[in-house]
Amino acid sequence: MHIGVIGAGLMGHGMAANLLEKGHGVTVIAHRNRAPVDDLVLRGAQEAKELSELARGSTVMLLCVSSSQVVEEMVARLRPHLRPRQILIDTGTSNPDSTRKLVRALKPMEVSFVDAPLTGGPEQAEKGELGVLVGADEETFARIEPLLRCFASTVRRFGPPGSGHTAKLISNYLVTGMVALVTEAFDAAQRAQIEWKDLYEVMLNGSGNSGVLRKMVEPALKGDFDGYRFSIANAAKDIGYYAELAEKLGCDTPLMEAVAETFGKALETGHGGRNVSHLLDPAIDDVS
Repeated sequence: MHIGVIGAGLMGHGMAANLLEKGHGVTVIAHRNRAPVDDLVLRGAQEAKELSELARGSTVMLLCVSSSQVVEEMVARLRPHLRPRQILIDTGTSNPDSTRKLVRALKPMEVSFVDAPLTGGPEQAEKGELGVLVGADEETFARIEPLLRCFASTVRRFGPPGSGHTAKLISNYLVTGMVALVTEAFDAAQRAQIEWKDLYEVMLNGSGNSGVLRKMVEPALKGDFDGYRFSIANAAKDIGYYAELAEKLGCDTPLMEAVAETFGKALETGHGGRNVSHLLDPAIDDVS
């Protein structure tokens, strides 16, 4: 099967590399960062100059882009070049309502749209150890599951289109909440003159031990505030989508609002491009 990859960046590169390794044909398209694309071409991928070229040669297209708005724009550009039985897979974290809207728009063309957001980061993508939360009908899921398992160790279907993104927003709410808690806890420790290193080491023996804690704090102890490679802007976007979902479900809470405020304030003060672990940096406003 030939796969088109749109967004061969931090996550898309690892996914595409694993697809190539498993014997699939892969076509990538120019990215603002040429390095991942050039590396994939060296590994055997084809490079398309235009989206029309990528669409013509692909049975399945993976979209690994930043937001629902970008997904919608990309689908609009692809639409004139799509044909029946093709499958578009959104691997980003998007708004479930947007996902269902795209499903309805593409159905008359007999093109399937699937939500398959990911858990894990660039390291897991390179190792083929991602988690995938899928929203798709059973027939389409059966077609794509072998592809997803090329770069994922855990693949779960949650129901029809939109359910994968719903599950991912719930998962990301937990993660962003933990990021906010770690930030506040270690800010309190600094104010109380509690040594971060000692606090962190004893936390590793308790219930506070988590991937978020380790990714954020261990590198920070060495002065590296980029340990958790997830941007503040993306975290703010995700908690915004979750807030819409929670309101519809009737489970929006003061805690959710506080988490959203943490990332909203960081975004408003110009830190959106930084990784979330920069929230730990006492000198964040002095970082250029």
